[in-house]
Amino acid sequence: MTHHVSYNDIKVGDEMPSYTSQPITRTHIVRYAGCSGDFNPLHHDNTFTNMIGMPRIISHGMLVMGITGEAITQWIPNKYLRKFSVRFAGMTEPVDLDDHENTKARATLTVTGKVTEKYEETGEKRIKCDITVADALGGVKITGSFVAALP
Repeated sequence: MTHHVSYNDIKVGDEMPSYTSQPITRTHIVRYAGCSGDFNPLHHDNTFTNMIGMPRIISHGMLVMGITGEAITQWIPNKYLRKFSVRFAGMTEPVDLDDHENTKARATLTVTGKVTEKYEETGEKRIKCDITVADALGGVKITGSFVAALP
């Protein structure tokens, strides 16, 4: 649920509300592949990933970016976003039934952010917020930022 946020209510250094996802499962990955058309074997074929030296499949980076976008729009309504950019920093593995507790921690993502700037541009009052997405073990998956024009 988005909150009413205004430019005057925000200060540099304020943190966006933390957002924690449900653990990413193989079902999430299969559904995302079907929607996006991205059937790279890295995302569904354990035989392939083992052959190239990876222990298991990984989530699509854009699925993780989508979760990040959901976290942002839980705080700032989508209509106010002007820019959203990320850098992929780590792979996200889904929950694995053979190693449930460890992979559940790696598959549960928390999005955090901090306001780093307030400024005016093209007649709009804007904020810039740096964001980080990390798993429950502290492994960083995404770093980035977004800009929003607030009322």
